[in-house]
Amino acid sequence: MRAVVQRVTRSAVVADGVDRGEIGRGLCVFVGVGKGDGEKDAEWLVGKIAGLRVFPDGEGKMNLDVTQVGGSLLIVSQFTLFGDCRKGMRPSYDASMPTESARLLYDGFVERCKLIGTPVVSGVFQADMKVSIENDGPVTLMLDSKKTF
Repeated sequence: MRAVVQRVTRSAVVADGVDRGEIGRGLCVFVGVGKGDGEKDAEWLVGKIAGLRVFPDGEGKMNLDVTQVGGSLLIVSQFTLFGDCRKGMRPSYDASMPTESARLLYDGFVERCKLIGTPVVSGVFQADMKVSIENDGPVTLMLDSKKTF
């Protein structure tokens, strides 16, 4: 599984024209599911996101995680994280997991995130979404359960 995680002061999502909610301080997480991903990948990714020390402490050093600052998570599915742009001008999505399997893993990921003790807002899998983000810092990180960057 892959994720792009952005520290935000606020973020909101609208799916198929319906307001799904917004968060204040927290993390906006774009999640992609690839072929071969499973429950262990989802578990690893949730643990990594929950423990990311990307919020400033009293001295301004990034030393606190989302739960320590009373933050929230906004989670959006994004299969394009597995887009391969090495050939041609149109990305190939061959590495993305097929829709129904990806939906199950994504939904399980969202449910696991709800267990870390922070409010969670999520988009709708496979919907046309509009996401607004006020990136704080900016702080943007890429996570991949299969490799490190």
